[in-house]
Amino acid sequence: FNIVFDRTFLFSITYANNKEQQKWIKEVAKSVFTLKTFDKNNFLLQSSTGFFVGENGEAISSYAPFKNAYKAIIIDSNGKENNVDYIIGANETYDVIKFHVNIKKAIPLTISGNTQNDSSEVLLIPYSPNKKVEYTKGKISKTELFKEQYKYYTITLNSPFDGNCCPLFNSDGEVLGLTQESSSENTKLAYAVSASFANDLKTNGLSINDPALKNTYIKKALPDTEDQAILALYLGSKSLDSLNYVELVDDYIKKFPNSHEGYIHKAQIYCDAKLFEKAEEYMNLAKHNSSKPEDVHYSYAKMIFGKELYFTDIQYDNWNLDKAIAETDMAYSINPLPTYKQLKGQILFAQAKYDESYQIYKQITDSGTKTAELFIEQARCMEMLNDTTKMLALLDSAINTYSKPYLREVAPYLLIRAQALTSNKQYRKAVVDYNDYEKLMGETLNANFYYIRYQCELEGKLYQLALNDI
Repeated sequence: FNIVFDRTFLFSITYANNKEQQKWIKEVAKSVFTLKTFDKNNFLLQSSTGFFVGENGEAISSYAPFKNAYKAIIIDSNGKENNVDYIIGANETYDVIKFHVNIKKAIPLTISGNTQNDSSEVLLIPYSPNKKVEYTKGKISKTELFKEQYKYYTITLNSPFDGNCCPLFNSDGEVLGLTQESSSENTKLAYAVSASFANDLKTNGLSINDPALKNTYIKKALPDTEDQAILALYLGSKSLDSLNYVELVDDYIKKFPNSHEGYIHKAQIYCDAKLFEKAEEYMNLAKHNSSKPEDVHYSYAKMIFGKELYFTDIQYDNWNLDKAIAETDMAYSINPLPTYKQLKGQILFAQAKYDESYQIYKQITDSGTKTAELFIEQARCMEMLNDTTKMLALLDSAINTYSKPYLREVAPYLLIRAQALTSNKQYRKAVVDYNDYEKLMGETLNANFYYIRYQCELEGKLYQLALNDI
């Protein structure tokens, strides 16, 4: 009786455990989907498996299918299609990607907080488009640590398995990892990278230059923090094409509606398109949403100044150089930075108010901000006022802000002084500057430089040097 009772009891426990396991297996299978990616002509590139890790549509899968992809979709366990609308992060080395699916609500899997050790029992569950869920059991035979906190698993399986990016579960129904494509011919061996690692992927301000993200043409998520998102905006303005950059700016405004940065970038887009009324509208939004109004006034002054310099053929009554000066004055009244005053000097110079411009620059240098650029700008004012002696002295001051041996950043200032000395018939002094310039610029120089120096050497009666140059 005892033997019969014990066997019945053990059978009941095993049956209950199996029933419980079958229950959570059916539940987690609802989170697994098929992923398909397409090229720019909408031809299929690759297929893979993936699964949801967030109820708002966050999901992870393998990176490889996204390479050169212009579009991606997922097909869930019910056979319904949804688009991948943006990428959250990617790592090509470990072949993982995190992205967002345009779905009302997803059923996410629970990622295990405890990494399993060797000999732990695990299950691999592939995409199941029908009610019957297939799965494969196995044990972890090896774990390797990477990036100090994540694990890479080697799994010995009870039966052959051939699936890429399927979730690897522990006995509690929590995800440990994503299976990866194996180069081994042994179908009873599988490999998986930590699901936590894939889930932790995210963009930052420098992601715009990340090769893994640049190699896919699907939209990328903005960083979550404002400072990193601002960095992404500035890098995007330099490296993205116009359509992608506009989309980036719009995403920033949507994500950070109370930040002035997005409105300034949007205003600049309209200004570059010569739509000045729209640009003004967005600059007013920037003023309304700014915690640092001096930044907005300064940016507005630069925008108006740029328009008056480069788009002189188009009249916009609301903008002129006087308004640009007013904006710099407002910025300076809030925060007296030399940069704001320097911009005012540049605008005054554009108005041919050379003496006023010079006085502005002199105030800045007298207050302790002595840069080569400021001395050069003062020298330009003196040139326009026909004060050659003071002009050359200011050019000397610009060069003297650096010490020998000169770095390459001094080269433009040496060239300016060499040209000024040549114009004032101080040929031998000019040759010295041309020589220093040549040392810094090296092989980038062309025949035109040597011809100009030849003429200077000829006038300075440095005939052998002139002969060498010509």
